[in-house]
Amino acid sequence: MKTTDNISELRQQISAWRQQGLKIAFVPTMGNLHAGHISLVTEAHKHADKVVASIFVNPMQFGVNEDIDSYPRTMTADQEKLIAAKTDLLFTPTPQIIYPKGLDKQSFVEVPNVSEGYCGESRPGHFRGVSTIVCKLFNLVQPDVACFGLKDYQQVQVIQTMVEDLSMPIEIIPVPTVRESSGLALSSRNGYLTEEEKKVAPALYQNLEWLAGEIQKNNDFLGLAKQAASYIDNAGLHTDYIHICHARTLQPASEDDKELVILAAAHCGKARLIDNLQVSI
Repeated sequence: MKTTDNISELRQQISAWRQQGLKIAFVPTMGNLHAGHISLVTEAHKHADKVVASIFVNPMQFGVNEDIDSYPRTMTADQEKLIAAKTDLLFTPTPQIIYPKGLDKQSFVEVPNVSEGYCGESRPGHFRGVSTIVCKLFNLVQPDVACFGLKDYQQVQVIQTMVEDLSMPIEIIPVPTVRESSGLALSSRNGYLTEEEKKVAPALYQNLEWLAGEIQKNNDFLGLAKQAASYIDNAGLHTDYIHICHARTLQPASEDDKELVILAAAHCGKARLIDNLQVSI
């Protein structure tokens, strides 16, 4: 695996592969990689001849009092995992390379509607940072396909909408969430959990499963979501939000909708956990 933080070197390699007629897949990450990230690389290999990954802790998507300074940076271990997964190229730019003018003078991309509410409401400016960096990385790598984990369901919808609206010739491939045996979704922020909190954290997904079952019998979506939030709080977490939505638009679900998604976030100690579950009725 070749590793570079140089845009010219990145483009030269991509150009060489293009001249050979090879198909390119892309997996953007913020590092501190776990099995969920590696599942994206594994999926990417199924759709392309070459796989490019990136590691970049994006300052634009972190808000005031969020954890960018303490966000885990494990480059050597990450490289070893990507090599084992047969990644072809790793791009590791610095903020100075990505935002040479500084954040206050950087052009940005904003995706309306699907970026509003839920994590967009809890973390103002977050999805503007996500869509801007993904757009910029897409312009640098110019992949044919890109893989994103469905744990960040709203993020996947934001990126898919951006690609459609801006006519980018990139296929977005959503990849199922990888979970611990307890049901807890793998996340870089799970490292913040104490041993006791790890016993409590699975209650988030357990209540999503309960809610999914209740939806099949009852279309009082608001009432059911409030009940699930109460269960989550009683388990020892603190619910940020839990909503039942149309799976594509992310608007509040109506009784006529058949393809739904439950979106949820909760705090467990220092960790903010997000999760979701798609439901067909």
